Amino acid sequence: MMQGHLPQRPPGSGRLFRRIAIAAAAAGMLALAVIWGLTIPATVPASALPPHVPDLANGRTMFLAGGCASCHAVPKQPDRTRLGGGLALHSAFGTFFVPNISPDPKDGIGAWSEAQFVTAMLKGTSPAGEHLYPAFPYTSYQHMRIDDVRDLFAYLKTLPPVAGKVRGHDLPFPFAIRRAVGLWKLLYLDGKPFAPDPAQSPQWNRGAYLVNGPGHCAECHSPRNALGAIIADKRFTGGRNPTGQGGVPDITQKKLADWSVSDIAETLATGMTPDADTVGGAMVDVVRNTSQLSAADREAMAVYVKSLRPRQ
Repeated sequence: MMQGHLPQRPPGSGRLFRRIAIAAAAAGMLALAVIWGLTIPATVPASALPPHVPDLANGRTMFLAGGCASCHAVPKQPDRTRLGGGLALHSAFGTFFVPNISPDPKDGIGAWSEAQFVTAMLKGTSPAGEHLYPAFPYTSYQHMRIDDVRDLFAYLKTLPPVAGKVRGHDLPFPFAIRRAVGLWKLLYLDGKPFAPDPAQSPQWNRGAYLVNGPGHCAECHSPRNALGAIIADKRFTGGRNPTGQGGVPDITQKKLADWSVSDIAETLATGMTPDADTVGGAMVDVVRNTSQLSAADREAMAVYVKSLRPRQ
């Protein structure tokens, strides 16, 4: 019986395989280095903030327009200035627990510098140099004027400190990897401040700023893609309710065609709709805030919302 012979490797094939493996490993390491560099959390240095005299009245306006108390006030207590956090926000990516942003120096933001607060609002980066999750709507806050953010910070420092550290988020792998949020930011955080439209009136531009910046209305009133980002061409056409119950309505003229500017302003002031109904769900909390804005700001927001064209 003839014995079989094992196939022989071509001369030098081992060296070729080693070279390929080394090249692949080097390419992988280079790719990781590039990704690491691209996902470095951005910051705003203190040197970028010129001298500023805080306007506390404007800070309160930003606080109300932003609805800060709706998420950050301690749940189930009436004082909306006690911003101890703790609210659970359930999502497809896990559960986020809203942090303490009271002036408490240990558990809140009392020990934060102004630059750290501006960085969190505009860049989504924590004082520890980590990416914040976009459950905190910095994708909208990035459009705010820096002086408005600084005024908001000054106003927050006038509120009562609340002791108590909020527990960490409950997120499964891979969403618990904060560095990966840097890749998300590359796609969806453009870093562009609000730019007034010269073709529109000052009133329209004020409304556009309040709605798209501090008001972050699109964050709830828009559908999102699989990565949790707003679908740009469907902005303001309605979305899922953050509480998981029902949906948030379309606020373009597809839905609000029969509403006048006065109707929209009235809803922001009292919660009453043109058909003698009242708003419900999370919008009740929104109206608790907008009802305290000036009538001029509510009307500006209404003018802008009335201009939103229907989208398919």
